[in-house]
Amino acid sequence: MAKTDWLPPGNHVLTPYLTVNDAKAAIDFYIQAFGTKEVMRMPGPDGQKVMHAELQLGDSRVMLSDAFPEMGGSEAPSAHSGSPVTVHMYVADTDATVARAEAFGAKVTMPPADMFWGDRFAKLRDPFGHNWSIATHQRDVPPQEMADALRKLMR
Repeated sequence: MAKTDWLPPGNHVLTPYLTVNDAKAAIDFYIQAFGTKEVMRMPGPDGQKVMHAELQLGDSRVMLSDAFPEMGGSEAPSAHSGSPVTVHMYVADTDATVARAEAFGAKVTMPPADMFWGDRFAKLRDPFGHNWSIATHQRDVPPQEMADALRKLMR
């Protein structure tokens, strides 16, 4: 057997894995809203659900599946009061990305704004209950300037 690298091609050390209800619809949403590309999809035992899928977002992957709690899998955020986790994504245009995601059903929870740390930043919740922060880096901010700006905000 040939030796392989410990990190599969196209992957990074950390990869978000999202559990959803209706993975087929989630894949369509992520393609339409964020411009992802589907890398692979493995159907579940019944052929109706998705056991595992991988999407490419720029240079990163996102994995996802339908909820399979009966098989010991994770539950979708709807089984709880939402998800405490946020997936952070850098994009070339925060405003355009947020507008496109909203047009396909995402709920904007924080509109795009210029932030003291140098990013144009927004937050949204996708139709499947996952939180996303969307950012475009605009400028490098020295740590002291960032700390001063934060102190002013906290007053």
